Amino acid sequence: MQKIAICGKGGSGKSVVTRLLADGLRARGNRVLVVDADESNTGLPRMLGFDHAPKPLLEFFGGKKKVVSELSALISAGATEESIQLLKKGISTKNIPPDYFVESNGIRLVEVGKILMSLEGCGCPMGIVSRSFLNMLQLAPDEVAVVDLEAGVEHFGRGVETGVDCVLVVVDPSIDSVQLADRISDMADQIQIADVWVVLNKIASKNVADRLTSRLTECGVKVIGAIPLDDEIFESCLEGQPIKGRIAAKEVDKILDFLFP
Repeated sequence: MQKIAICGKGGSGKSVVTRLLADGLRARGNRVLVVDADESNTGLPRMLGFDHAPKPLLEFFGGKKKVVSELSALISAGATEESIQLLKKGISTKNIPPDYFVESNGIRLVEVGKILMSLEGCGCPMGIVSRSFLNMLQLAPDEVAVVDLEAGVEHFGRGVETGVDCVLVVVDPSIDSVQLADRISDMADQIQIADVWVVLNKIASKNVADRLTSRLTECGVKVIGAIPLDDEIFESCLEGQPIKGRIAAKEVDKILDFLFP
């Protein structure tokens, strides 16, 4: 299980869970590559403890205009969007140029790209870059990639998940979050990803966890962990500080035990 995608409803805590998993994996001796594939949220570098984001991978591929031009030419020549790969050969973490990552304490962060201006257009090129990079990413045995995807399901439409080994859906205590998890599970089936699991987040009590688990089980989705409300995480987010959460970390250990038995 080397490439783990994190998705879910906006506000469910995807980036927080990404940080917690990265910390837990590093504590177990893994080298961790965090892939920021969320086109909108800019907070992940800060949550990981970095004071700046790396140069986006979109620029590594020549920039948005070049990617759009290349996509248009390939599609005009008869290629289907889902078949297009921008990388012609595999890429390892050691082949990523220094400007395109930041690293500290065994955790390396790369960023696909962000929508930063009004009227910039759709994020489709970022989706193609994400899919191409993840499909061609070659990891060493001690490396794990944790991919923070944008909220919702548009990334499934772009086939980003074809480059990962499993999908973790972050579900907060809301019916919208439960229904989205069910939808994500169905969409993962369509591209033959068998391993789709739910991580509950912001859980205030066992009763809440049990009710959510019951609803998700009815949808055929397995819950593998329930991260509690954690005042340390709340304070970290409120103050814009790197995420800390000692209570939540205990539950993350159980999640990692499931993923890496």
